Amino acid sequence: MSSDCLIEIGTEELPPRALQSLAQNFASLVTQSLAEHNLGPGSVEVFATPRRLAMLLRDTPLQQAEQLIEKRGPALDAAFDADGNPSRAALGFAASCGVDIDKLERRQTEKGSWLYFCDKQAGRSLDQLMPELVAGALSSLPIPKRMRWGDRSDVFVRPVKWLVLMVGSEVVDAEIFGLRSGNRSFGHRFHAPVALEIPSASEYEETLISRGSVIASFDQRREMIRELVEKAAAKLGGMVKIDDALLDEVTALVEYPVLVCGEFDAEFLELPVEVLVSTMQENQKYFALFDAKGELLPHFIAISNIDSRKPEVVVSGNERVIRPRFADAGFFFAQDQKQGLDLMRIRLDSVVFQDKLGSLGDKTNRIIRLAKYIASYSDVDQDLVRRAADLSKADLMSDMVGEFPKLQGVMGRYYARHQQEEQSVCDAIEQHYWPRHAGDRVPQDPIAQAVALADRLDSLVGIFAIGEKPGGDKDPFALRRAALGVLRIIVENQLPLDLADLCQVAADGYFRQLDAKAAIAEVIEYVFDRQRAYYQEQDIDFDVVDAVAYSRPGMLYDCDLRIRAVQEFQSHEAASALAAANKRISNILKKQEHVGTDVDTGLLQEKAEKQLFKQLQALKAGVAKQVSGGAYLKGLEQLAELRPAVDTFFDEVMVMVDDAALQNNRLALLDQLLQSFRLVADFSRIKS
Repeated sequence: MSSDCLIEIGTEELPPRALQSLAQNFASLVTQSLAEHNLGPGSVEVFATPRRLAMLLRDTPLQQAEQLIEKRGPALDAAFDADGNPSRAALGFAASCGVDIDKLERRQTEKGSWLYFCDKQAGRSLDQLMPELVAGALSSLPIPKRMRWGDRSDVFVRPVKWLVLMVGSEVVDAEIFGLRSGNRSFGHRFHAPVALEIPSASEYEETLISRGSVIASFDQRREMIRELVEKAAAKLGGMVKIDDALLDEVTALVEYPVLVCGEFDAEFLELPVEVLVSTMQENQKYFALFDAKGELLPHFIAISNIDSRKPEVVVSGNERVIRPRFADAGFFFAQDQKQGLDLMRIRLDSVVFQDKLGSLGDKTNRIIRLAKYIASYSDVDQDLVRRAADLSKADLMSDMVGEFPKLQGVMGRYYARHQQEEQSVCDAIEQHYWPRHAGDRVPQDPIAQAVALADRLDSLVGIFAIGEKPGGDKDPFALRRAALGVLRIIVENQLPLDLADLCQVAADGYFRQLDAKAAIAEVIEYVFDRQRAYYQEQDIDFDVVDAVAYSRPGMLYDCDLRIRAVQEFQSHEAASALAAANKRISNILKKQEHVGTDVDTGLLQEKAEKQLFKQLQALKAGVAKQVSGGAYLKGLEQLAELRPAVDTFFDEVMVMVDDAALQNNRLALLDQLLQSFRLVADFSRIKS
């Protein structure tokens, strides 16, 4: 038999940015534990509001199946003496099982005769197991900071106020966080603050909506907010660019969304649009409106958790709050422009980048040096590269970035434009932070690319050199993102840059602080680790990436061409057989201490080896030409013509013969074949 099961943990307001992950992890831990006890539910509905984490487990078995318990004891030879009397080992085994010696079975197996204890144990019921499983899941939640409340030693992300555990319409008796479980939940803090009795687990969601003014489903509230915002924007004659992170955060702040529309003085539109939008989104959790041309409109949309009897008062209150924030932003903007980027640049010398690596001014000097080296591979003005690199971090000293850290680079572009810097310099100051996150664009201009690479490589080499590389969840200098950024900028812009060479130049820049050369190999390895994830997101097989990257080729763009060629070659009918042949050859050669590289044609005896040698020699020059020109797929397709000869060779030729000269000659032939494929990749590393 099965039934619906309800679990709800009522709390003080939960941290909005963690709400979804808390709810999903809680449900995952509970369902995983139930499955391990053979009580897995048919389906799971997860609920999350600012004041509750809950789940409805549909069609959950009420009872574990009867379990057969078998324990093997000592061998019969050791269990009884010659007269049939039980030994101490046998008596001890019986006692451990809680039975007399005559209740044990004697069983013959392939490994001999043994004493066995066999028994049937009734399964535990769902209501017996649920309290411990829920308590275990709550204690295992990944919560960085837990808090205590009252005089108890219990800890959780927020104080727990009520607990609901139900199977069908019955309450499961439990005590967690010092609270007895029941069937009473609570509705909206302001609109329905009294206790609500839940008739049955399956009626939970409907009860909260109809009697508690609470939409328990996070996804339902999210879509409701999206619809409210989009309709309001259209009514105001504009459109809204909904940021998913903001939408999630607003959804996590309300239990029943109520629309609030307001406006602000049009004079504030003279400020940079990024400043206004950041103020609305980060400080107030508002949605900004734009016209058809993408210009910001003097309106905002907010979502309230209260359905006020006087909505005009709520609107007025929100408008009063946003006005001084915009005024402060205007003041910061004006002061920063008076100061200028050059003065901000000087102040970088007094700000520590990292204790062992110097100041932000020191880092800027290293960026200048490395960016100029990178830019030397393209036809750009070195003076502009130097200027862009010199001002790249200056806006970190601005009041505006101090207030809105996410606007680093963006404000630098505005301030550079204000002091009439070259457009490429202005763009590079902003774009050297690209890509900021997964899916973000990469810088397109060569100057911006040079500064972006220099910034990331300087951090990677320096932090690795002092032994502070990322580990686990700790990555204070965002080196994972930096490594992926290096990869994307080079690959997606098809830059002919050697990673090892760039790391060497970056290490040389630290000559005043430390010897960073020892970190170069680690940094290269780290970038290639990120490479696996980069291509996995593009559905490129891991072993294909590994086959190309095994030798750590320095040219990341060339590596990309090889990876894509090998991935496409995987669909070739000869690919699987040739991969298997490469693996076989590699395994044979690994066992040899020395393998020659030259094949003596006079020692070729079998027809199959003669044919393979002849075809290989005929193809080698053409394959090498294709590979040297970057046409890796065409080179592989030419090598695929060897498949029949390779198959015949392994069918008809014995490699490891007693004649040493003959054996070495055949090994040399196989080595030539292997090296031809390795011009593109190590196919022996491809699993399929």
